Amino acid sequence: MRGGGLLVAGTTSDAGKSAVRQGVKVAPFKGQNMSLNSFVTREGAEIGRAQAMQAQAARVEPTALMNPVLLKPGSDRSSQVVLMGKPVGELSARGYHGGRQQELFEPVLACLEELRGMYDAVICEGAGSPAEINLRRTDIVNMGIARAAKLPVVVVGDIDRGGVFAQFFGTTALLSPEDQSLVAGYLVNKFRGDVTLLEPGLDMLHGLTGRRTFGVLPYAHGLGIDEEDGLRVSLRGTVRESVVAPPLGADVLRVAVCAVPLMSNFTDVDALAAEPGVVVRFVDRPEELVDADLVVVPGTRGTVKALAWLRERGLADALARRAAEGRPVLGICGGFQALGERIEDDVESKAGVVDGLGLLPVRVRFGVEKTLARPVGEALGERVEGYEIHHGVAEVLGGDAFLDGCRVGSVWGTHWHGSLESDGFRRAFLREVAAAAGRRFVPAPDTSFGALREEQLDRLGDLIEEHADTDALLRLIERGAPEGLPFVPPGAP
Repeated sequence: MRGGGLLVAGTTSDAGKSAVRQGVKVAPFKGQNMSLNSFVTREGAEIGRAQAMQAQAARVEPTALMNPVLLKPGSDRSSQVVLMGKPVGELSARGYHGGRQQELFEPVLACLEELRGMYDAVICEGAGSPAEINLRRTDIVNMGIARAAKLPVVVVGDIDRGGVFAQFFGTTALLSPEDQSLVAGYLVNKFRGDVTLLEPGLDMLHGLTGRRTFGVLPYAHGLGIDEEDGLRVSLRGTVRESVVAPPLGADVLRVAVCAVPLMSNFTDVDALAAEPGVVVRFVDRPEELVDADLVVVPGTRGTVKALAWLRERGLADALARRAAEGRPVLGICGGFQALGERIEDDVESKAGVVDGLGLLPVRVRFGVEKTLARPVGEALGERVEGYEIHHGVAEVLGGDAFLDGCRVGSVWGTHWHGSLESDGFRRAFLREVAAAAGRRFVPAPDTSFGALREEQLDRLGDLIEEHADTDALLRLIERGAPEGLPFVPPGAP
């Protein structure tokens, strides 16, 4: 079955994620991704974390081929464009859709074809809705790639948001006849309740469109699947709806994550949330730091903007008070930079020299070249693996060494994302935090974040196998969209 493919398109952004567990050698693909959550591959390329997670689910090594274009928002109207894992410039939305996007179509298509030559099947993920008629002319990720590569398309609808029948019908009816001929059917996601009550509607939808529904996936609480975009994270919700297991010691440990603007790689704190007795929440007010045992200042695409936000909100003063009292603070990447003495930025914000919070003896200068690395080291007597994605170059002027950053008292800072996924180091770090916070918290001795992630991916695979017609989906991958699918008027304007 070498070279088969399928495009999974959502009626809304993040409506469906692709996964296949049928003994087939599979690769994920997303031609263009917009996300502040990214990952560094072994060859030093930056791709979306969602594609890295999908590669893990498919038991293959992630590469830049799987996400050739990554857009990293720097504001509501502009993004850094990352091509084949390397930044190539900053563009406004108008500039990107006005011409640059089409220039990227051939490289995107070439990546897809290379993957199809390497794997039995390539599961492609769309972005947003395939019926964004204002952007269809320049589309390189939805129906544009499906048409060029002759891929069958399954449209996924998020029923939890309501209106799923209108989503399916309206999406199909807004596509051109050529695009509609590739839409093989639908998949319902996040359904709650009795599916027999839904089935008459699915039958009517089949009658209206001539297309079947390949499955109804139930709503699953607590699936720890990496998000595309940190911009939509709830400031009040716990990470991944995680159920906090009871602590081993007498106390829980409370972690507050400052929800800075353009927050990136907020997945760094998922490993903390996976620990029994650790409660993680996102905060945006200084009073929410008062009862926190650990405050995390996470990564951000806009360090200078995050600094201004921390000061405007009163969080900067609250962090300074914590440091003076010896209460734990951890800065990661942009958060680490913000904790330093000074930032010289003529690249990201072009603000020049800006004072940091002064909690760590570090000076940061932003360079044009982006650091993309997969470092391995040791801290607190434990082996640590991580990944780096940053323009800021840190000059450490004092303190104790800590993962290429530094530590002063109970304030830690590092450019390393993902370090807390190293189980031994995470436990050692939490013991330090608990001691500094005066909490009788004991880390679980056997929590494996990697194993927990595998369990979540297996849960997702089980859901699909149980509730979707995987045999029919495999036939689509092998043979393409059925011939003679009816046209649903009015079609694209």
